[in-house]
Amino acid sequence: MLVQERASAKPSKSRSAAYVSSDSPSDPDSKSRSWSGSGTGECFGNGVLPKVVIIGFIFLSAVGLLILRNRGNTAALLCLESRATEKETIPYPDVHQFKGIQFISDKSRYSIVKTEKWIVVAVRGPPTEEIRQLVKIRGWQVVAVGDSDTPPDWNVKGAIFLSVDQQALLGYRIINHLPYHSYIRKTVGYLFAIQHGAKKIYDADERGVVTNGNLSTHFDIELIGEEARREPILQYSNNYRKNRTVVNPYNHFGQRSVWPRGLPLEDVGDVNPEDYYGEVYRGKQFIQQGIANGLPDVDSVFYYTRKSGIEAFDIKFDSHAPPVALPQGIMTPVNSFNTLIQSPAFWGLMLPISVSTMASDILRGYWAQRILWEIGGYVAIYPPTVQRYDRTQSYPFSEEKDLHVNVGRLVKFLISWRSSKPTLFEKILHLSHSMAEEGFWTAQDVMFTAAWLQDLLAVGYLQPRLMTLELDRQSSVHIHGDHKEFVPLKLPSVHLGVEEAHAMNFEIGNLIRWRKFYGNIVLIMHCSGSVNHTVVGWRMLYGRIFKSVVVVSEQSNPDLGVEYGEWWQVYNP
Repeated sequence: MLVQERASAKPSKSRSAAYVSSDSPSDPDSKSRSWSGSGTGECFGNGVLPKVVIIGFIFLSAVGLLILRNRGNTAALLCLESRATEKETIPYPDVHQFKGIQFISDKSRYSIVKTEKWIVVAVRGPPTEEIRQLVKIRGWQVVAVGDSDTPPDWNVKGAIFLSVDQQALLGYRIINHLPYHSYIRKTVGYLFAIQHGAKKIYDADERGVVTNGNLSTHFDIELIGEEARREPILQYSNNYRKNRTVVNPYNHFGQRSVWPRGLPLEDVGDVNPEDYYGEVYRGKQFIQQGIANGLPDVDSVFYYTRKSGIEAFDIKFDSHAPPVALPQGIMTPVNSFNTLIQSPAFWGLMLPISVSTMASDILRGYWAQRILWEIGGYVAIYPPTVQRYDRTQSYPFSEEKDLHVNVGRLVKFLISWRSSKPTLFEKILHLSHSMAEEGFWTAQDVMFTAAWLQDLLAVGYLQPRLMTLELDRQSSVHIHGDHKEFVPLKLPSVHLGVEEAHAMNFEIGNLIRWRKFYGNIVLIMHCSGSVNHTVVGWRMLYGRIFKSVVVVSEQSNPDLGVEYGEWWQVYNP
């Protein structure tokens, strides 16, 4: 039997780690005490300070501030104001807690299960056909992680199911931090797989069907040994576009007008294909992100502005395009829907808990990419490996607020971040703390990171060694060849409401090449038909070329930025 019965035992009492801050604030009451009682007597003698003096002091202080403001001495004023709004200090966990970690043994019926290849998936409703297809993949063990909404009798033959009650009995420290109604609980599944011998973990979605039922069709399952592929991987070049920090991998696989969830919206308009690539040797692509046909991983902005009525998305990518790797200094969104993680990057599986659910795996991906450079690893993007069906009932924009507000700033922060900590786990904790100080997540995730790292050690994971790299010289690291040519296909963009013909692509290509001459021109267009999809297409096409695109129509639409106006008004100055 592969499915546990619902445990009747109560969850074990929570085990909280001790946290000591190296720069924790002093007792908040100490400051108030220093201004009263014997302290005041020592300053002003045995007499009582007259109230009139206090009032006069306050009055003079206010006058001084007004003078500073009126004289334009903003530097002094801002200094005073910044002290009043100084951000809260985030406690720093004690790194000594990483020593002497007691091993956690599995006492469940699955204690004898040992295998190197695991599929981890979060489940909420009844078993889906996609889950049953995952179980059929030969050589891989599926662990399905439930939450509070998962039916207690969830059962698929061949899959290990971990209910919320069963998760509580595993003894992991992270259990005390996890939300109940969230796919983020699949973090338990990662630890469970590692504890049971995992060397490769496929992070899956219960709506995706693996192409041909074989993960090795495109992914590099083996990085060393006879079964490992030997040929180099194409790599984005740091020398091609200066100051580029993020790329849209969908361009490489034939869909220039589609962008992944987590791509900064200011980079959506960058649709130019690569003129040339570099190359990198295989063997350290520890995080492998697969593309999904059908409904790829897109954000709510794309979903609601490209959706054609009730018709489901069925977007196709180029399955023959080669994988492409990212060098140090360039990042891309990485999700939890279709990703293969090798054991040297298992530490990067932690899903943050203090951000919205639609932002959790994306922030994890950027966070992990930055740490990956410290061990000489890199992210590679692979051709379509799953077919994902569009059954979305709701795509809440509010759940992506942490993405659209912060992700662009996060990428810049991560690329500039440096740490002198001596071990990998200390660097990971340092980065989590730095991200909390910058407001990308909260102190909850600092504590969660510490618990996660302790649990990794407790289930037998050995942290990889650091590599001595000069991170400020990205262009000289990993690139083993220049000017490797590959011309991505331009697949039909039917999701724009019109299939772009070759002639249109040719003309748009010419316009893009001449963009520098149109950079200061405002394009004004009149739409006589339906604005819903026409305007979106116009903005995607012409917004790449002109400084601004103004659309007027007899049908105003504030959500799409369409102003009311008749055609003859376009010609009025």
